[in-house]
Amino acid sequence: KDNKKETETEMETEVEKTVEETVTKKELKIDLESKSESNAAGSIKFTEENGKVKMMAYLSGLDEGEHAIHIHEEADCSSPDGTSAGGHWNPTGMPHGKWGAETGYHKGDIGNFNVAADGKGEVEFSTDQWCIGCGDRSKDILGKAIIVHQGADDFTSQPSGAAGSRVSCGGIIE
Repeated sequence: KDNKKETETEMETEVEKTVEETVTKKELKIDLESKSESNAAGSIKFTEENGKVKMMAYLSGLDEGEHAIHIHEEADCSSPDGTSAGGHWNPTGMPHGKWGAETGYHKGDIGNFNVAADGKGEVEFSTDQWCIGCGDRSKDILGKAIIVHQGADDFTSQPSGAAGSRVSCGGIIE
């Protein structure tokens, strides 16, 4: 009798796990607006599935070459130069650096991407160090902002990589 009850409990637990796994996909799409008198704009789609967040960014109106993209502290893009979004999102108090660097990096240090002569660029990024609305202060990207910079991140200058003006901003909000 106890064995049957244990088997039923195990089966119920497996069913619950399966149900949880099928509903763990979250999607969020945000639009980026031009800042610092630029024409830079775009859209970003965040998808969270199985403990990983994937970011797909489609950008336009940028100068040809390399640009930095970061997550900043506040979902506030109200200022003309994007500074209302605050500094890089850095919940772990690490020094600025390239994503994954042993010497440290901010959770918002996504990196650089290339823009073609037509002013368009794409960024694909995936990590298990972010979540969408999970409430974990060290992982949750909700309430933050995406900033695209005029220049490239040098991965060494403190506190933010000397990437130049903020040419596009979008709040990560539901």
